[in-house]
Amino acid sequence: MKVLLFNGSPHKNGCTYVALEEIAKTLKEEGIDSEIYQIGTEPVAACKACYACGNLGKCVINDKVNDFVEYAANFDGFIFGSPVHYASACGGITAFLDRAFFSGSRRKGGNVFVHKPGAAVVSARRSGTTATLDQLNKYFTITQMPIISGRYWNMVHGATPEQVLEDKEGLQNMRILARNMAWHLKCREAAEKAGVQLPKTEEIVFTNFVR
Repeated sequence: MKVLLFNGSPHKNGCTYVALEEIAKTLKEEGIDSEIYQIGTEPVAACKACYACGNLGKCVINDKVNDFVEYAANFDGFIFGSPVHYASACGGITAFLDRAFFSGSRRKGGNVFVHKPGAAVVSARRSGTTATLDQLNKYFTITQMPIISGRYWNMVHGATPEQVLEDKEGLQNMRILARNMAWHLKCREAAEKAGVQLPKTEEIVFTNFVR
């Protein structure tokens, strides 16, 4: 079992990284492999709402988002981390995940996220954290992904990585989140071995309110 830890911050070793690294260490203690994926600083184009991915099976914009979607298929769970910018997720991760989740649901090999557990963690100097978590969690709820929680909202505070290391409660919650993720993955593995099937799928129905 393996969890992908997505660092949506433009700073490779910044505050968000500290939170993800704490999760990675705890997952390892629980026997779960993990890997941190760095979004980097290259520009990420926003979704064009062209719906071409429905026919192509991937995003029409040929960049690292398509590579990520294929790479994500190898993982059993996901934790997406973002710094707080203007009381919301940073622009890079928002553009990236809009396209990854939309085109990923239309992937020819099947949706890489559906029914896999997901969690969001955020870092902030002071506030805007809960609004950012609400934003990121919506990617999971529209994709039938169980949301993994800690004992508090998944956030750390600090203006620098060194300050985040002083947020003892925040780091403790990262460890609790990691253990809860590990427990869910182990339960799913046990269920599959016992013959428990994934939920039945239905053809999607759309209802427009303006006729």
